[in-house]
Amino acid sequence: MTVTIGRRELLAALGGAAAAWPLAARAQQGAPMRRIGVLMNLASDDAEAQARLAAFHQGLQQLGWTVGRNVQIDYRWGAGNADRIRKFAAELVALAPDVILSTGSPSVAALQQATRTVPVVFVTVVDPVSSGFVDSLARPGGNITGFALYEYSISGKWLALLKEIAPGMTRAAVIRDPALTAGGGQLGVIQAVAPLVGAEVTPVNVRDAGEIERAITAFARSPNGGLIITGSTLAAVHRDLIVTLAAQHKLPAVYPYRYFVVAGGLISYGPGLVDQYRDAARYVDRILKGEKPADLPVQAPTKYGLVINLKTARALGLTVPPTLLARADEVIE
Repeated sequence: MTVTIGRRELLAALGGAAAAWPLAARAQQGAPMRRIGVLMNLASDDAEAQARLAAFHQGLQQLGWTVGRNVQIDYRWGAGNADRIRKFAAELVALAPDVILSTGSPSVAALQQATRTVPVVFVTVVDPVSSGFVDSLARPGGNITGFALYEYSISGKWLALLKEIAPGMTRAAVIRDPALTAGGGQLGVIQAVAPLVGAEVTPVNVRDAGEIERAITAFARSPNGGLIITGSTLAAVHRDLIVTLAAQHKLPAVYPYRYFVVAGGLISYGPGLVDQYRDAARYVDRILKGEKPADLPVQAPTKYGLVINLKTARALGLTVPPTLLARADEVIE
């Protein structure tokens, strides 16, 4: 059967198609540029920080967000400095972003002081409930939500691992930032486990590089010591100093994250931080599409990794037990 289309009908059809064809393109071009603020706790030249942001960008791209096309990202780098973090938090809020990605408890606290309306997605935060960032994990309740680091129980695991890899250790210094609410919870668990492994625990409060050096040097004057580095922005910023001091004073040390061991630390046990940034991109995407932080539950890690640096163990004169090596997720030679 042959259908004949008149000239008028053909022109109408072509005109309709011509009008419809660029519709999606025009809609895309006319879509507003969305704005994301990023407040990092590390320095801009920190390789770990760049790896985390690369994962965040990858996550955004997989969800259809491309910098310069439909999203703009403003960065601020706190580098562990409290004054800078407060200043940059205020700067980002003043830019009126659609959502802010925040790293670490000091950054979240500064943003909470600066705004109660701009959505904030956090990563690498210990105990956001006790810190007052959210009402509960299931129902954050305000303008803040995100990804918690770990339960306090992991702190007891750190001491047990330190004793396992260094059986002669009878004294453990717990290096912590006293400004963090979560520091007390981590210390409490470590102190509870200490009698079970035959170790005396000494809390060491540090606030800057000078205090870190003086505290570790003083602790190392007595024998059979070891270090437990709790999670904090302070430790992350000064990780090279801490690892160097541990090596210099022949102190076995356990760390909360893999990147300490990559830098030369002995052993770490904790979640993968880079993965949290990729996950954070999903929450940022959902907020950009209209969801509220109050309705997005705080997520906790589901996977933890044990990393051992054999070169560091040998330098300390330690023989890593085969049972511990068998449990390691990664061994650095």
